[in-house]
Amino acid sequence: MSRSPLCACRPTDDLKSPAFIAKSLGDENRLRILLLLSGGKRSVSSIVEALELSQSLVSHHLKELRRALLVNVERKGPFVYYELADPDILSIITDLNAVALNLLKNRQTF
Repeated sequence: MSRSPLCACRPTDDLKSPAFIAKSLGDENRLRILLLLSGGKRSVSSIVEALELSQSLVSHHLKELRRALLVNVERKGPFVYYELADPDILSIITDLNAVALNLLKNRQTF
């Protein structure tokens, strides 16, 4: 198994900011929204339809993603559009998914 390069962070560093982002990523629906937005700007109704979630739930998650600075908002008339604030977030999601699959592949119970 290959080892990744050492993290530039140290245990003594202030890690409040990455912890805040990590907490925002701690919900499957938020991850699904971010992955959907990787295809470009989407309206709230488009996200609701694509993910088959209620509008109130999507709005709640978008509010949390906006608070964490992970999405940008653009208003055009009566419509609100969301897009990824930084495409690098997709690498983080991909890496987390790979680590999770690797760690869980042999696990029998939770």
